[in-house]
Amino acid sequence: MATFENAESGEILVRQARMGDVEAIHRLITEWSRGQAMLPRSRAELYEALRDFQVAEADGQVVGCAALTIAWENLAEIRSLGVAAGLQGRGIGRRLVQACLDEARRLGVRRVFALTNNARFFERLRFACVPKEELPHKIWSDCLKCPKFPDCDEGAVAIDL
Repeated sequence: MATFENAESGEILVRQARMGDVEAIHRLITEWSRGQAMLPRSRAELYEALRDFQVAEADGQVVGCAALTIAWENLAEIRSLGVAAGLQGRGIGRRLVQACLDEARRLGVRRVFALTNNARFFERLRFACVPKEELPHKIWSDCLKCPKFPDCDEGAVAIDL
């Protein structure tokens, strides 16, 4: 995974993604998807979903990303959450999740979920583990594209807003 040396000391800004961020978002997601920590996303998918994305920026570089995707009435998913190597543990992921939750509240979404290999991270943010069976729309859409399907090792977490 790429490192961002000159981002290490800079202040982190979390903001709505812009067109110029797509390549950096794609790079982050591609790196995380190589280890099967998230599903890969094509540039075309990123352009189509750009309004869903928040980015963390340090010294003019995108060092993290997350998307809030509407899944169904009153239900949204946090997906594509990734922080650049060497910058984890600095609160960047937490701030990206918070930005997604703020957006969900603004939209009137009542429940937000994520599929994750790191439930503990989300539990520290007041998410609770839930059975994946509670999320049928998610399981039968994106999960079918996953190389791990049907032997998924991710857990589901959710928070009611």
